[in-house]
Amino acid sequence: MRANLAAQILERTKQVSPAFFETLVMQVLVAMGYGGSEEDAAQVVGRSGDGGIDGIIKQDRLGLENIYIQAKRWEGTVGRGVIQQFAGALQGQRARKGVLITTSDFTREATAYASGLQNTIVLINGSQLAELMIDYGVGVSEHETLRLKKLDEDFFEEQ
Repeated sequence: MRANLAAQILERTKQVSPAFFETLVMQVLVAMGYGGSEEDAAQVVGRSGDGGIDGIIKQDRLGLENIYIQAKRWEGTVGRGVIQQFAGALQGQRARKGVLITTSDFTREATAYASGLQNTIVLINGSQLAELMIDYGVGVSEHETLRLKKLDEDFFEEQ
């Protein structure tokens, strides 16, 4: 059931506008505990000429460090060139940490390049994003709660 829900979430996520996707990504990160509140902690900055940065989120409630976000609502795989551009955008912001989230996946070269960088760039593919949305309750709602019963051996103990 979970795999089916994740597939539905990913398919639906691929259909939203780029602006909505950027907001969705920020909501997931806030739900994961980054920053504190969405109003205070997360800022969507993505637009034409955004320099490769779609959002900025505080790493913690104190705002000691910002994490820069790039959100790619793509069908094709994300290659090394995109990671290089994002790393350059981070350098331009003097940032040390970034997260690149896509609805698709990353090439092996992109993953290897990101892992070898001095700055930290975390890559989250579409499957991982869907799982995070389920785990943190973004874009999903509880439909039914299933209560399972088991035998209570203590009840049957005669004294």
